[in-house]
Amino acid sequence: MWIARRNPHHEHWRAPSGRLAATFGMILKISDPLLLLGTALAAYQLQFNDVQLSVHYWRLIAITMLLSLLVLSMSSIYSSWRGRSLLTELANVLLQWLVIFGCLFAYVAAIKAADAQTTAWVGSWWLLSLASVSLLRLLIRATAAWARARGNDLRTAVIVGATPDTQKIITTLRDNSWAGICIQGWFSTRSDRCVIDSSTALLGTLNDLGGYVESHATDQVWIALPMRDEAQITLALNQLQHSTVDIKFVPDMFGFHLLNHSIEQLADLPVINLQQTPLQGSARVLKALEDRLLAALILLVISPLMLAIAIAVKLSSPGPVFYRQERMSWNNSTFQMLKFRSMPVDAEAASGAVWAKAGESRATKIGAFLRKTSLDELPQFLNVLIGDMSIVGPRPERPVFVHKFKHEIPSYMKKHMVKAGITGWAQVNGWRGSTDLHKRIECDLFYIENWSLGFDLRIIVATLFKGFVNKNAY
Repeated sequence: MWIARRNPHHEHWRAPSGRLAATFGMILKISDPLLLLGTALAAYQLQFNDVQLSVHYWRLIAITMLLSLLVLSMSSIYSSWRGRSLLTELANVLLQWLVIFGCLFAYVAAIKAADAQTTAWVGSWWLLSLASVSLLRLLIRATAAWARARGNDLRTAVIVGATPDTQKIITTLRDNSWAGICIQGWFSTRSDRCVIDSSTALLGTLNDLGGYVESHATDQVWIALPMRDEAQITLALNQLQHSTVDIKFVPDMFGFHLLNHSIEQLADLPVINLQQTPLQGSARVLKALEDRLLAALILLVISPLMLAIAIAVKLSSPGPVFYRQERMSWNNSTFQMLKFRSMPVDAEAASGAVWAKAGESRATKIGAFLRKTSLDELPQFLNVLIGDMSIVGPRPERPVFVHKFKHEIPSYMKKHMVKAGITGWAQVNGWRGSTDLHKRIECDLFYIENWSLGFDLRIIVATLFKGFVNKNAY
């Protein structure tokens, strides 16, 4: 039952903010296991045209259900979905389903039950269940948007302070109306240092904050003040000492180039992370799982092509098939990156390391073709399989060039906060070869800041269409 709450300054009623979101969250927690069970039976019916499951299949279902409860309870899949974009949520769902069914496949293989029928059933079950839980989330999102458009499940907020952060908060929340947060206005302080657009109401000074929040049933107060302004922050908190409103502090850090900044609790101490790799904890395991599974599958598919290229390279000029070159990757560690050899063996004997550029004349005829089509990069899937690289990530560079560029390109070394990749956000956007290094690093840092499994898959798909043949590949 909805308990209405009246806003004294608006002539309409609405449900308490957060109640609808909590209800939807509970629906997802209950429905995901039910959909998992239902799609297992549906996949069996589709494959065997029967509903009488054997003990073997019931055992696999029971193990998967227990595993899903463990994996989903440890994930953030049901938390804070109000402030999470649809793409991010679906990518998170895909990630959890890969873990659950990846473990199921491993179990089936371990007990030597991976026959064609069982494997096909597990694959069908994975697709059906993933589609079902994703469609449910789309439906819930649409329902939430419909409800919020009618004044339900909205959270009202005010902002304290006029800084560049204030305007960014206002613009972001307005552009992302699906989050259901409505800005009522802002309060001025002695630390104000910019002008807020006139479409956002000035509600008073900091001394008026407590009274306004109490009389207008405000849900959230966002404090956008510099961390150094302790006096004004303390005054704002004193104004709210008798209020149960949610208080959010947005430190004045938008001007810094930070990577994956966050807040966490370490040894009971609140810590603000200004920079860290996105591959922490389970994310690191999932990224490794993604790399190994996809690399193994891709190598299986392209092995005939690689064999043909190896023969062509061997016949084109004396020397080995593979060319090994030292490159730099995660945490500035080096590894031997593999390529199909595209130049004579002694091509760099006199010149040393040379930056590849247009008009490259050192390559053999076969090598020139391999470079132009990026087929010389295929052996790097072996690097991925053994853990030296990822399929998606910033392209690795030779140490001699790294030591040069780090003094010329701002934030260049931050690309090494993740494993180097075969393809990346810079490559699918055309920044490869002898192109603008600043733009390339911007893309690499954008990838690190926004990493997700869904983003990886998007880059992989984009690579299939525009990542191989490129005018800057030579």
